[in-house]
Amino acid sequence: MIRPGRRSVLALPLLALAAPARAQQMEWDVFLDGLRADARRAGISGGTIQRALGNIRPLDRVIELDRRQPEGTMTWDRYRELIVSQTRIDNGRRAFAENRALLQSLEDRFRVPARVMVAIWGMETSYGSNMGSFNVVNALATLVWEGRRERTMRPQLMAALRIVDAGNIAPEGMRGSWSGAMGHPQFMPQSYEQYAVDADGDGRRDIWNSRADALGSIGNYLARHGWRPEERWGREVTLPGGFDPYSASADRSLPLRDWARQGLTYADGSPIPPSDMSGAVVVPGANNGSQQAFLVYRNWSVIRRYNNSVYYATAVGMLSDRVA
Repeated sequence: MIRPGRRSVLALPLLALAAPARAQQMEWDVFLDGLRADARRAGISGGTIQRALGNIRPLDRVIELDRRQPEGTMTWDRYRELIVSQTRIDNGRRAFAENRALLQSLEDRFRVPARVMVAIWGMETSYGSNMGSFNVVNALATLVWEGRRERTMRPQLMAALRIVDAGNIAPEGMRGSWSGAMGHPQFMPQSYEQYAVDADGDGRRDIWNSRADALGSIGNYLARHGWRPEERWGREVTLPGGFDPYSASADRSLPLRDWARQGLTYADGSPIPPSDMSGAVVVPGANNGSQQAFLVYRNWSVIRRYNNSVYYATAVGMLSDRVA
């Protein structure tokens, strides 16, 4: 029993926890009021503001994932083993076969190989099986409120609200990663506004539920960044003795005839043609002792516009060669 006028020692921790929680809630409420006002000034309808921003709360998991720093860098050999796995290849072949007619129509429209669209689909969301479970508006609002990435995430949040306001997706259906990447192709909202397409003609650009819109948006993205339909992405090569893998660079592009003169051959033993076409040699795992090398062309650089990682672009190319 606690006597009047005396403070319970057991109550102190509860009070200590309650005050920060109340302060955080007040800070969040003030932030939301300002965000709603900004959205109104930007022309977002009251209905969208109420539906998208009416009952959201800060997501601790989003903040945790944003602050988590990787312990180290994965080696190329391990990355290739995980990403270009037999399971992903088999699932990609199945996805390719199931969507063959659609993919052919999209290839004809965007002049991007169907196998590359499928490979990026497989890389981003395992062919739609892992698109993320976060409410995108809530996740982006959390990142803006937390502050560390407010400058870059606020424009993404406003873009997400515009997408909802245009009737493309309901706010509760706008699911994605903790960082706001959305749907089958994992577009950020601003990329969606620039590159998403209504490939099935229903009046909405639905990259969450329409495979036509999702795959077409991938094709449109690559086409808009300069995909060359007459060229491959690259090929694996064998380096000649004495070639320093550390000298390989995506920025050092030479005509194929020059690489042939230096003694490079394709990995299957066939010669590199004495062509004027340009390419660069990359050795993704050079820092970890791997000698696996690739002669990559303009389209490999286009894939890097989707994700700037050398690992990513090379793995997409390898996967595309295996799923078709």
